Amino acid sequence: MTARQQQRRFEELLHEHRRIVFKVAGLYSRNAADRDDLVQEISTQLWRSFGGYDSARAKFSTWMYRIALNVAISQVRRERRPESDRFEPLETHHLETVGGGDPIAEQDERLTALYAFIGQLDPLNRALILLYLEDRNYTEMAEILGISETNVATKISRIKQKLRGQMTAGESGA
Repeated sequence: MTARQQQRRFEELLHEHRRIVFKVAGLYSRNAADRDDLVQEISTQLWRSFGGYDSARAKFSTWMYRIALNVAISQVRRERRPESDRFEPLETHHLETVGGGDPIAEQDERLTALYAFIGQLDPLNRALILLYLEDRNYTEMAEILGISETNVATKISRIKQKLRGQMTAGESGA
């Protein structure tokens, strides 16, 4: 494959799977400017790594998630600010960025609460729940995150339990 063909193929795949980049960037950014910077950084790293992509070993989306999440998590770790200053509260316009749409009021409140909960998770668990919500199977999640399937299952179970506790407490407090 010539360099031009490789570039064209990369651009096609990136365009086809661009929602992955935007979802990851939206989940790990505190505002629109940071989100744009992270999208650019992820895209750059994807291009730099594209020569090593092996379609026989992994689906493109799996490979893309792995790189996008690694870039996002690395950026979060490099930041020196306290966790509370790192992210802005999720509002309705954020939900549109990650594919939310216009849900009815009750669903909107629950969805906003879910995204607020996700925003409080550490970077690895945030990545895990993103993949879970994308209906990725445990094998693919383990491959993307570089952890065992057992670890994936355990972490998801704990996240669900914590979320159930928060949602139940929120409903009884209302």
